[in-house]
Amino acid sequence: MKPKYFLGVLFVALVLESAIGNAQVPDSPLKLEVKLLTDQLTHPTAFAEPDDKSGRLFVCEQEGRIRIIKNGTLLPVPFLDITGEVIKKEGYEERGLLGLAFHPDFAKNGKFYVYCSIPVVPKVPGVDHKSVIREYAVSKDADAADKTTMKTVLTFNEPQSNHNGGDIKFGPDGFLYIAAGDGGGQNDKHGQFGNAQDLGNFLGKILRIDINQSPYGIPKDNPFAGKQGISPEIFAYGFRNPWRISFDKQTGKLFSGDVGQDNYEEVNLVTRGGNYGWRKREGLHEKYPADPDPGNWLNPITEYPHPEGISVTGGFVYRGKQIPALVGKYVFADWTGPVWTLTDTKKERWNREKLSISHAAGYWHIYSFGEDRSGEIYLLTMMLETNKGALYKIVQGK
Repeated sequence: MKPKYFLGVLFVALVLESAIGNAQVPDSPLKLEVKLLTDQLTHPTAFAEPDDKSGRLFVCEQEGRIRIIKNGTLLPVPFLDITGEVIKKEGYEERGLLGLAFHPDFAKNGKFYVYCSIPVVPKVPGVDHKSVIREYAVSKDADAADKTTMKTVLTFNEPQSNHNGGDIKFGPDGFLYIAAGDGGGQNDKHGQFGNAQDLGNFLGKILRIDINQSPYGIPKDNPFAGKQGISPEIFAYGFRNPWRISFDKQTGKLFSGDVGQDNYEEVNLVTRGGNYGWRKREGLHEKYPADPDPGNWLNPITEYPHPEGISVTGGFVYRGKQIPALVGKYVFADWTGPVWTLTDTKKERWNREKLSISHAAGYWHIYSFGEDRSGEIYLLTMMLETNKGALYKIVQGK
């Protein structure tokens, strides 16, 4: 979904990561392992557990399916199948079914939301596809969605096929947060200074909407609500490809991984109205000196150079009970396999350590992370040996 290079370059990146990255980042003293739940998925992109006390885990497959893991078993029939509606070509692809979020009152109203890539019909010059937020409801069968309930909440055009972002999460305020990439291509060459710095569109932004209005409302405290010429849905901006966002269950802080261009990957602590620099900057480093400098950049809490990886996968702050020593640490990864923690130092930059589960169990690509209702964390991966999508749970090591 996110990476920028062909497979051959990944081997070079891994060699460099082994030779250089390990010397730069200390190993974490935590002893962790991964427990396989299933390896019968394809391209797992998103994970969610509704607050309905059922214990079911839901995983999106990029091709357009939502699968259920119930009582430890992957059910054969998808919860939702929209493979005939979303775009997902064979091989490397960044479009598809990318995000899933259950309504906070799902146990009562049965509503859930997806972020997906839809064709533009008829074709429009300069538009590759549409990114769409859809609402669905569960059917009388709790393990099956009712496709006839589909409502389009929000849609916007994407100029190219990549950098779709695609994660959606409900915040502790009850509003829906939507991560959108800069529209694709390299160097955000859209408009005068790129989409990410253009407050007139949704691209390169994290949006925030109220889905309890139809089709949605604008929260009154959105930073640009009521300002002429600015999209009021914008919560924060200046992102290249925010790949996986999450809220800390305890503090409510919003985190985002942001995939870099040529040299650096970053993780941001996202605040209301914040500008995170792209395309003027990549991480902490100036990218386009000729672009105007509004002087309001917010720096990442960590960055790492491409010798250590090539495409960040944002994760979660661990708030579970099964691994006490991991509590309060932000767990994230690179697509190529390393998994790290960030520890708050009460300074701008957080402390980064490499976990022992890096490149564990033969997984190759770390597509995404998941968090269950109890705060335990999961890895959504593609297996090197089998080319199957796999779901792991991070557990205490021996």
